[in-house]
Amino acid sequence: MKLRIAFFSLLVASLFVVACGGGDSSVRDAARQAVEANPAPAAPVAPTATTPAAPATPAAPAGPTTVMTFPEAEFDFGTVTSGEKVEHAYKFTNTGTEPLIISDAKGSCGCTVPEWPKEPIAPGESSQIMVRFDSSNKSGNQSKRVTLTANTEPAQTFLTIKGQVNKVEEPGK
Repeated sequence: MKLRIAFFSLLVASLFVVACGGGDSSVRDAARQAVEANPAPAAPVAPTATTPAAPATPAAPAGPTTVMTFPEAEFDFGTVTSGEKVEHAYKFTNTGTEPLIISDAKGSCGCTVPEWPKEPIAPGESSQIMVRFDSSNKSGNQSKRVTLTANTEPAQTFLTIKGQVNKVEEPGK
């Protein structure tokens, strides 16, 4: 530890001399060689207001994996008027041999909210994931995704809800 402190002290002093323009070139060369020969270990950078943390990916439940089968993983709600709420139940079956555990379900934006079973689904059993889409302040073609994280391989499964949202016509326009 004392050796590291001495090394860094020498390094700082050398860099000070170099940065201030003092000293001769042999001191600068010695400082450069010392840094190149013994680079400082990289310290982990803690997230700050200017360095955001990486987005957390929910971990799949540990243990054996199983299979989740959907008759449909994409639902087209057709055409709605902006402000309408659409909901759809995605039915699924655990077609594997282990209990299915869904640890997380997230919509691609705040307008898409999934509700999923929190209890394990036994092999051969079926359940559903309810997805609600709020078309407020939306217009045009919409395609939103729900990411499920479960003890499946791969750990993430994707559901899509899509359709056309028409703007509300204002009177007199």
